[in-house]
Amino acid sequence: MTNLLRRTSIYFSAGAVGGIANGVCVWFFGSTGITSGLDVKIAPALTPEMLYHRVVWGGIWGLAFLLPLAVRSPLLRGLLYSLGPTFVQLFIVFPDAGRGMMGLELGTLTPAFVLFFNAVWGLAAVLWLRIIGEN
Repeated sequence: MTNLLRRTSIYFSAGAVGGIANGVCVWFFGSTGITSGLDVKIAPALTPEMLYHRVVWGGIWGLAFLLPLAVRSPLLRGLLYSLGPTFVQLFIVFPDAGRGMMGLELGTLTPAFVLFFNAVWGLAAVLWLRIIGEN
């Protein structure tokens, strides 16, 4: 039981670190005009609320690392686990928020950006796991 609690806290923290990386990346792409230059309306302000949201949900999604996955490459694991939040964002969050299926009302390249931003989450999470010696 102690080992499960330890692993749970480690994976939550890795996901939270990924959430920070994701939030800063989304903000950077919006603030520098990269997303708007490609006709995608994703440009959140860098606020504590925006980061808090990503840290909490990133940590929750980090618990996916508890699931066994027959992939030896940490980078591939991070990318595969990032597909979970990507699908939820594209097929649940955006439609529920009135942004259309896959967020297409925000721009036709929105799904590609969501895939990229969540890949940043997954890669940052596995990098954190590598740094602390867990992966």
